[in-house]
Amino acid sequence: MTGLGGVTWPPAPIRTDRLVLRAPEARDRPVFIELLASAEVHTYLGGPRPRAELERELPAVPGRWPGSFVVDLDGAMIGQILLRRASERHRPAALGKADLGYLFLPRAWGRGYARESCAAALEWLDGVLPGEPVVLATQTANVASMRLAARLGFAEVERFTAWDAEQWLGLRSPAAPPRRPADTLN
Repeated sequence: MTGLGGVTWPPAPIRTDRLVLRAPEARDRPVFIELLASAEVHTYLGGPRPRAELERELPAVPGRWPGSFVVDLDGAMIGQILLRRASERHRPAALGKADLGYLFLPRAWGRGYARESCAAALEWLDGVLPGEPVVLATQTANVASMRLAARLGFAEVERFTAWDAEQWLGLRSPAAPPRRPADTLN
């Protein structure tokens, strides 16, 4: 994956009703390790990385690259939003498009933080790269992620197999604004 190109980084922090999307800082390193070592977080992502390996290999400020936002709640990291350019390692339908990814600590699940922060990141992207199509991939077994993709305005492009499981690739056209939760059924 490569950067977004032409985008000034890092941007000013993005504020939502409850969250702040900001550049990673050294104080976030323990949470990055927790996210990447969590079997629960990586259930649908091919499995966690060993904690000892992460302790050795992660830089003092992990995730410090264009498109990597820390999701901050009340001054503490609870997750990460990634917006990167999909490279040749991705599906042909995703190639060259902006790719949205996210990871959240299990204690932050079920509270709407992913929807709120992803919607804010997509709104920011629409402002700095107008007309940019965005893709999102998730396992079809990840019901919560599939529901989030629909709420954010992603429509299915294809299904494929990776990590021995069926994956879903969705595309969000910038012309179609994300639906609000009240507009969808649970």
